Amino acid sequence: MMYAVTPKVTDSSAYDVQLMRYNKNFSKKAIQQLAIIPEYDIIVKLSDNIISLHELSGINFGLLKIMSRTKGATYFTLNIKRHVSLTGENFATVRMCVVVKRKLQLYYLKNREFLDFASDLTVSDVPRVISWSEETLCIGFKGAYSTIKISPPETAEVPLFPTGKHLEPCVTSINENVFALVKDAHSVFMNGDGNPATNIAIKWSDSPNSVAYDEPYLIALLNEDIEIQCWNVEPNVVIQKIPFQGRLFSQPRQGVIYVAAQESIWILQSVAIAKQIKVLLQDKRFELALRLANISDDSEDEKRNNIYQIQTLFAFDLFHKKKFDKAMQEFLKLDTDPYDVIRLFPTLLPQQLRDTKVESDVKLEDKDVENGLIALISYLTEVRPKILKKCQDEVQTKSTQQLMQIIDTTLLKCYLQTNDALVAPLLRRNYCNLGEAEKTLKKYQKYSELVILYNTKGLHQKALELLQKEADRPDSALRGHENTIRYLQKLGKEHIDLIFQFARWVLDSHPEDGLKIFTEDIPEVEKLPRPKVLDFLLKTQKHFVVIPYLEHVIHVWKETNSIFHNALVHEYRERIMQLGDESSSHHLRTKLLNVLEKSDFYSPESVLVHFPDNCLFEERAIINGKLGRHEHALSIYVTLMSNYQRAIEYCDQVYTSSGNGMVYVQLLRLLISPPDTLPGIKKPVTAKPDIETALTLLEGHAGRIPALEALKELPDSVPLTRIKHFLTASLQALLDTRRSTELRKELLYAEHLQVQEQKFKHEGKSILMTELNICPVCKKRFGNQSAFVRYPNGTIIHYSCQEKMA
Repeated sequence: MMYAVTPKVTDSSAYDVQLMRYNKNFSKKAIQQLAIIPEYDIIVKLSDNIISLHELSGINFGLLKIMSRTKGATYFTLNIKRHVSLTGENFATVRMCVVVKRKLQLYYLKNREFLDFASDLTVSDVPRVISWSEETLCIGFKGAYSTIKISPPETAEVPLFPTGKHLEPCVTSINENVFALVKDAHSVFMNGDGNPATNIAIKWSDSPNSVAYDEPYLIALLNEDIEIQCWNVEPNVVIQKIPFQGRLFSQPRQGVIYVAAQESIWILQSVAIAKQIKVLLQDKRFELALRLANISDDSEDEKRNNIYQIQTLFAFDLFHKKKFDKAMQEFLKLDTDPYDVIRLFPTLLPQQLRDTKVESDVKLEDKDVENGLIALISYLTEVRPKILKKCQDEVQTKSTQQLMQIIDTTLLKCYLQTNDALVAPLLRRNYCNLGEAEKTLKKYQKYSELVILYNTKGLHQKALELLQKEADRPDSALRGHENTIRYLQKLGKEHIDLIFQFARWVLDSHPEDGLKIFTEDIPEVEKLPRPKVLDFLLKTQKHFVVIPYLEHVIHVWKETNSIFHNALVHEYRERIMQLGDESSSHHLRTKLLNVLEKSDFYSPESVLVHFPDNCLFEERAIINGKLGRHEHALSIYVTLMSNYQRAIEYCDQVYTSSGNGMVYVQLLRLLISPPDTLPGIKKPVTAKPDIETALTLLEGHAGRIPALEALKELPDSVPLTRIKHFLTASLQALLDTRRSTELRKELLYAEHLQVQEQKFKHEGKSILMTELNICPVCKKRFGNQSAFVRYPNGTIIHYSCQEKMA
């Protein structure tokens, strides 16, 4: 019998039922199972253990085909997927699984005929019920459940669990990848991979005979009533009970279920979703209300608004129930204003805002506070980047900046109560309200973090004052001068005055460490204005600070400014004069001599005037040498220091660098006729003529000393035999120079002849130019007035094209 069941226009809860067709001889044997495929106008019938196909719209449900391969079938299940084509047409793809003993036959529908689409699958027992989802079949045997994949290579049966005391299986498809399986008086939910789909199970009053799913409800047919519960919503409670003794379900559409009794069929119709939601909201069953709102027939805008309102109520209800993590997740989904969420924790708000805003009426116990704050931290850390991105991408409005202040200040307070190790990282990138954050940090005595706050807000004066104040407190985390040094090192040249202000107390108490403020090898320190730093250090009147600074600047940073080199010479000289004792100042004198000899950046004239006239003669000699006053320098070595060897070394250095041999003549003169006094030196000269040393000088450096100038200096009393070696060497040197000059002259003349020959050769070449010649660059002919260029390889181009050729 085929009936038309349609709701009445005047009352949607009442139906008109009309018998459309009737065929008493439709089946000779009892009908075991029926299913229809309305898209293709087909009835699928299992009778006498064989499947046949019939016309749905025919007068007598005419037979289309008997599927002989299904002989022995005891059960079948259809998998119908409905689609909409690109042209807007509705169509369906249909697959069928047929149980023949322990074999599963698989078919697909084409041209109103079922064709094989995969090899038969063999299972461990004869299936009693099968539910089809995607590429997985969930099979119920007598006493157990299994799953099996229909697509190779994974086609092995996967056992799940027994059915319990109630041996008959019951399988219901929830969605494309979830099945509800009955075990005793419970419905357990499994996915296509055979794993639990959720941790929530539904407990029924009795073991169900049949279960149907009408989103979001599961309807179970028990022995004496129908019981309705909601899937995947906590807590699991019975929504409704209907006294009824039925046999099976059929679901034509959402919100409507047919229940077969012994001799009648009943319709279960859901109450209008809007009415259900209203009742659920009164009972604070927000999750179920949300599920219903999502499947309602309202317009998209209405649905969106309803869902938002329900979610908001749900989120606040979760918070009131102290389910903080879930509440925060809902606030994230809703994109709730973070300020409204923070208001749920009144103690986190600034005092002035607590008086003017509505606060949460939730009273949190001490044990709840930490859980709530941890959940709030998780929420704020997730929402913070979104607000921050708005600040960076858009024009920064005052409200957005204020919101960032509130978020970061709240995070600061939360961290201080839960995990203070996170306070410092927050403050290094914070938008905290300065006054509120400062007060909070002082309350918890977090002075290290307070320094970070001042630093990020540019309040360096306050930070440094706090560091200086805490430096002498024995129990302070900021005890010692190292924190001040590190802070000052990072300030940079724009805060040079502040650096000087707070470097003074460090230098006074720990000068060696304090010097690191100006010598640490980091970019900020290296870029400090060095003349200003030097001037500041000089005012400290501490040579043990100034000298190391100058040494670092010159030797490490390779400073070439004469100011620093002059200052270093001055500091060395002053310190040596202060020490007086030669043994005490030996190390400094070595450094001073090294600077005077090797540095090319100090001003000799400037430093010389400051040197004493009664000591430091070697230093004076080096400076005079830098000024080119060789005779003065040599006179100090010879007459004051009596250091002939040092004088020879000086002459050798001058000759090596400039080739000036007259310096030896000057030394010779000093040895033969030493002066009575030296300019600028008060010490009396007592040196006597030393002819023997002078002659030794001539013999040892004969090749370097100009002979005529040397002979003029020698006294007439010197025998020729004593200067024989000198004269011979001098003459030999002159001859060598003459031969070398003549050889160079001849070589230059030969080179000149070769150049002349090459010139004549090139000038003798001729070029034939006609109107047929074409420039390879511009592809134009050469005119009568064209200027051209010829390359060594013979290529000829216009003169104006040579740049293009290059």
